[in-house]
Amino acid sequence: MKLFYITPFIAGFGGVQRVLAIKTNYLIETWGYEIHILVTNSESEIPYFEFNPKVVFHFQKAKGQYLSYLLDFSKVLKLKINQINPDIIVVCDNGFKGYCLPLLLSKKHKIIFECHVTKYIILQEESLFDAIVNKIRWFFYDYCISKFTKCVVLVEEMKKEFTSKNTVIIPNPLWFSADKHASLHSKKVIAVGRHTYQKGFDNMLKIWKLVIEKHSDWMLEIYGEASSEINLLELVEKLNIKNNVIFQDPTPNIIEKYFEASFLILTSRQEGFGMVLIEAMATGLPCISYDCPVGPKDIITNNEDGFVIKNHQEKDFVNAIFSLIENENLRIEMGKKAKISSKKYNIEVIMNKWNDLFISLK
Repeated sequence: MKLFYITPFIAGFGGVQRVLAIKTNYLIETWGYEIHILVTNSESEIPYFEFNPKVVFHFQKAKGQYLSYLLDFSKVLKLKINQINPDIIVVCDNGFKGYCLPLLLSKKHKIIFECHVTKYIILQEESLFDAIVNKIRWFFYDYCISKFTKCVVLVEEMKKEFTSKNTVIIPNPLWFSADKHASLHSKKVIAVGRHTYQKGFDNMLKIWKLVIEKHSDWMLEIYGEASSEINLLELVEKLNIKNNVIFQDPTPNIIEKYFEASFLILTSRQEGFGMVLIEAMATGLPCISYDCPVGPKDIITNNEDGFVIKNHQEKDFVNAIFSLIENENLRIEMGKKAKISSKKYNIEVIMNKWNDLFISLK
C-alpha cells in the first residue's frame, strides 16, 4: 500500500516528528508499505530522528500570504498527488492549511487527519478578541474534520472535542522497549519538554521551591530546548533554587536519563497527548501531572501508577511530590504498575491498529 504523509517540518525534535519516524519505519519494515512524505514549510531539511532509507521525501514550500498561500499550497498538493498516486493521504499538519486539505481536494481521495493538539489552547496573554477568534477557528476546524475520511485522535478526551462521527482513537506508540527498570533510589526528579509557556515550567519551578524547603538534597533535572517565550534561568535565580535545578539540552539518549531518576513531573497547561508520560512509565517511573487538556488523565491512573492533580492546585502537587520522596516503597510499587500500564502503548499494539485502519479504507 502506498501512503502519502503531509507534514510542515521533519527537522525538529518534537513529539510529532519522532512519532512520524517511528510509525513510517514500522510500516515499511513490518508490512512493506511505500511511504512518501511531503514537507510543506521548507525546501530542504535534515531529519533529527532517523527515518528508514526507503522513505521518499518531497520538499515544496508554498509561497504567498493567506489566500494566495492556500492556493499555491493546493497546486503543490495536487501536483504531488498526481505524481505519487497514493492509496491514502495522511495529514500530520495541525495548522490551518492541514485542516483545510479536504476542501482543496476532490472527494475521491481517502484522507486521514492526525490530530495532535487540543482545542483548549491556553495563551500567555489572552484577550477577549483572542478567545472569540479561537472559538470561531475551532468551529471551522470542527466542520473541516467532518470532511476527512477519518480523524485519528490520541485519547478519549480529545475525541469529545469534535462533533463528527468519523473519529477513531489510536494513541501514540512507545518507540522503545525497556527490559530493565529504573531503580528509583536516586534523589533526582526528571522533567522533559521545550521551555515554553504551554509546558508550564514556570509553575514547576515555583512548586520545586516549596519542595526543596523540606527536601534540600533533591534535584530537578529538566531536559528540553530553551525558548525566548520564557527565561527559566532567570526565574531559577529569582527563586533562589539554582543549586537544586539542572537544565539539560535535548538528548537522543533520554531513555537512560529516565532510568537515573526516581519519578517524573509534568506541569503543562495543555498537551496533545503527553508522550513523556508513557516514555517515563515504560522505564518504571511513577509520574505526577496536572490534569491539563489533554492526555494525562487518560494515561495515568490516579493513585495507582502516579498522581493526576487538579489544575492550579499547587499545594496538592507539592504533597504528591512529598509522598514519592518520603516513601520509597510507594515509589517502587507505583513504578511497577506504571511499567505494566505502559504496555498498552507498545508499538506492536498501536501499529496493528494503524494497519487495520489502512486496510479498512483501501
